[in-house]
This record gives sequence, C-alpha cells and structure tokens, in this order.
Amino acid sequence: MDKGRRWAASWSTEKMTTWLVLVPVAFFFVYPLWKLLALSVETETGFGLAYFSEVLKDGRTWDTVGHTVAAAGASTVIALLIGVGLAWLCAYTDIRFKGAVHLLALLPLLIPSYVMTLAWTQMAGPQGVLNRVASWLSGSPVELWSVYGLDGIIVVMGLTHYPLVYMLTLSVLHRIPKELEWAARSSGAGAYLMFRKVTLPLALPGIAGGGLLAFISGLDNFGIPAFLGIPENVSVLSTFIYEQVIGFGPSAFARASVLSILLAVLALAGTGLQWLIVRKSKVDQTSAADKSVRVPLGNRRLGAELAVWGFLLVTSVLPLLSMASTAFLKAYGLPFVWENLTWKHFEFVLQNHAGTRAAISNSLMLAGMAGLFCLIAGTWFAHWRIQRPFFAGKAMEGAIALPYALPGMVLGLAMILTWIEPIPGWQPGLYGTVWLIFLSYVIRFFILQVKSSTVSIMQVGKEVEEAARINGAGYGTRWRRVLLPLYSPGMLTGLFLVFLTAFTELTISSLLWTSGSETIGVVIFSFEQAGSTTYSTALSTLIVAAILLVLTAGSWLKQLWQRRIEE
Repeated sequence: MDKGRRWAASWSTEKMTTWLVLVPVAFFFVYPLWKLLALSVETETGFGLAYFSEVLKDGRTWDTVGHTVAAAGASTVIALLIGVGLAWLCAYTDIRFKGAVHLLALLPLLIPSYVMTLAWTQMAGPQGVLNRVASWLSGSPVELWSVYGLDGIIVVMGLTHYPLVYMLTLSVLHRIPKELEWAARSSGAGAYLMFRKVTLPLALPGIAGGGLLAFISGLDNFGIPAFLGIPENVSVLSTFIYEQVIGFGPSAFARASVLSILLAVLALAGTGLQWLIVRKSKVDQTSAADKSVRVPLGNRRLGAELAVWGFLLVTSVLPLLSMASTAFLKAYGLPFVWENLTWKHFEFVLQNHAGTRAAISNSLMLAGMAGLFCLIAGTWFAHWRIQRPFFAGKAMEGAIALPYALPGMVLGLAMILTWIEPIPGWQPGLYGTVWLIFLSYVIRFFILQVKSSTVSIMQVGKEVEEAARINGAGYGTRWRRVLLPLYSPGMLTGLFLVFLTAFTELTISSLLWTSGSETIGVVIFSFEQAGSTTYSTALSTLIVAAILLVLTAGSWLKQLWQRRIEE
C-alpha cells in the first residue's frame, strides 16, 4: 500500500511538473505566433481573408516575393558551391594550415552580417576601394561594380552564409568511410565519378542541411537587404514588413502579419524541400571522424592553397580592412593618406554620442541577461526533457525551436502584437521597453542553449546521477557537485552562442526598439541610414575588434581547460 501511495505521489508530481513546463512554453513560444496568425484573418466584421486579398493583389508584394526568392535561392547556390568546395579541400586534401583556413572561413559567420555588409560597401561601393583602384589604374572615373542592389544582396548573402554549408559538409565528409571510396577507385572509378557516385550521395545530408540553413538565413536576414536594397528601392519580405510596421497605417500591422505568414511559408517550403532531398540518404554519425589525407594534390597543392587563401583574404579580410580604413578618414571619400586620418570618429561614438553609449550598455545587459537566463532554464529543460522522453516533451521542444526556425522579423512582429495586450484588458507595460527586447531574445535563442546543453547531458549516463542519489546527495548537491561540472562544456558553448548572437542582433530590435532602448545593431543601422558612414564604420570596427578579442580569449580558456583535464 505504501508503495502504491509513493507511486501515486510520484506520478502526481510528474504530471504537475509537466504542466508547469507546458503552460509557459505554450504562452511564451506558441501564443505569439497564434496571435500573428489571428490578426491576419481578423476584419471589422469578424474573420475573413480581406487582408490576404489586399496584400496579394498589390503588385509590389509579388515584386518583393520575387526578390526574396531570388536573393535567398541564388545566394544559397553560391553558398553551396563555395561551402562544399572548401569543405572537400579541407577534409580530403593535403593543403597546409587548415586551422587558419577554418578560422577565416568562419569569420563571416562570427561577424554580424550587417557589419560584413557595411564592410562590403566600403570595398565595393561606388566610392569603395575596388572602384577607386580601377579609376586610378585607368586614369578616369570607373565603376567596375556596385554592391548596392539585388545582385549585391545575392553576392554578400552567399559569401556570408557559405560557412553554414562548410561546417555541416566538413563534419559529414570526415565521417564517410574511406573504404567505400577505395572500393570505388579499385573498381575503376575516376576522381569525378567517385565523387558523384559515392562521396556526394553520402555527404548529401550535411550539404542539404547547410543549404537549408543558408536558405532560411537568406529569408531571415534583414541587415544585408536593408543596407544594400533600401538605397536602390529593392525590397525583400523582411524589409517590406519593416516598412509596413514603421509606417503605422490603419492596417499596417494586419498587412505586416500577412507578409510575415508569406515569409514563414517560404521558410517551411525550404524545410520541406530539404526533407525531400535527404529522406532516403543516410550517413553514420556515430563513426569516428577520419581526418587523414585521402586525395594528395601533389604539384597542384600550391595552386590550390593560393586560390583558397586569395579567396579568404578577398572575401573575409579585405572588406573588414576597407571598413576600418574608412573609420579613420576625416571625411568619407578622402584618399587614405596620413594627413586625412583621425581618431575623432572613434572618440565621438565612444564618448560624445549618448545613443551609442546607451546602445552598448543595452546590448551588453540584454545579451548577458538573456544568456544567463537561457543557461539556467535551458539546461534544466534539456535535463528534464532527456530524463523523460515522452511525446509531450518532444512537442514542447519543437515549440521552443519554432521561434528560431521562423524568420526573426516574424517573431518580432508577433511579440509586438502579443505584448501590446496579451490578454484582453491586461496591459503589462512591456511594449516599448527594453524588457520586451529581452523577452524576445530569450524566446528566439532559448533553443540554442537547449541544444548545446543536450549534447553534454547525453554524454553523461543516467547512472552517474543515480549513484550520487544513492549515496545520499540531495537534488541541489547532485547538481552542484556532480552534474554541473560534467555538463559545463555544452552549457558554456550555449551561453557563448546566445550571448554573441543576442549582442549583435538587429532584426528583432529594429522592430522593437524605442528611445532609450537602442541596441548596437540599431545604432549602426541608424548611422548608415542618416549618411554618417564614418560613424557607422567606426562603431562596427570596434565591434569586430571586441568579437575577435572574445574569440581569442575563449580559445585560450579552452586550451587552458584541456590542459587541466590532461594533467
């Protein structure tokens, strides 16, 4: 009887815990998206598709959809070509200095896309380094290419998102059994046939996964089309939604919600296409990574290395150097000579501009608080989810992942619609404050911490916690003395991802910011929109330096931690 009571009490506690998790997940992660959907079909007389009809009959809508599909699709093709090619060279060949190549290949992903875009405007804009050098060589004004416009959006998106393809493809290539390729080669297959018949099909899950991430990132991206498209009157759905919201017309939010649904449909269509491509593909992710050289290049190695390093320097380093050089000029467009250089733009953004100081403070606070909250709550949720692998837990994890899977502009609009009045008659006062940005960051990036913590938790067997419990360790003691030290690598990785992503975020904050709640991305965007290029490049240069410093410190701490473990 006592055993039955204990089982009933345990079951009751389990059920109550599930409801305590389910309610906030439904309210914070699902309810805002439902509000967005509901607004799109609400009319003055009830429910209907009047706003859908109005938006879909607008010729500009279809122009914008065309630009969006073209930008996301073509940039994904560029990302696939570059990412797969570079991953193959690093995984299979004997090119040297692969560590440095890997770091430079990831640089466009680590630097905020709007900063990389600003860097490209300084290298390939009308007054950029590329056109100035061409004019100097020809002796007359020449414009080889301007990065502004749809073609510039496509190129910069492709060069910004190819690291996503590179990382996933590299991981899969390292796990393809070399014996299969040897068997194909011994059967008479040449290098091209072996790649097409063996390597490519086995690497397809990683390639398709990276391609999907590049496509979704292209749909989601606001900074690149805002910087390069708005000056040329080229709109994509993310910038079109932004224009609708800041327009404050009588049906602005309703029209923006319809556009957000169109954007979400495109993202889901890309996800479905990826599933169709890889549904029959399999790769053994449990096999150990094989980083041995499979294709010695011989006499071609030096040429391959020069091509790789030339590409990385031109696409990752030169734009950032061009941006930094502009930040030191006394006025935009002057030649980069000693008498034209100054520190005054850095002094202005750091000391004389109150908005920049507030933005740096806000971004640090928001990223730090979001990272800390996600670290604690996300790790606990990951532990709870793994310990109880039932359907409700899987559904809740899917709900938590949804705000990150959908474009950020969709979530930003959903948060506005929800928190103006979450429940009829209740206005919590979050709208228009920095706390709504904080809540949005948590909802958007929570899944990053959950996934990172899950990796570490799954590597620690349940018997470890059970042994601690049997030896008398209470719940708090088990976490403090046993679990946290073992989970810390994944937890800290998640914290780093959440902090860095939130610190440089622009898409959500571009919709939610008000006076006093500016973020770094918003200030850089505002500087550029106002034509203050020297100020925007100065602040962006400082952000890049800070990110590189954090990455260096993180790498040093990681090496120090590994040495302590080995000792």
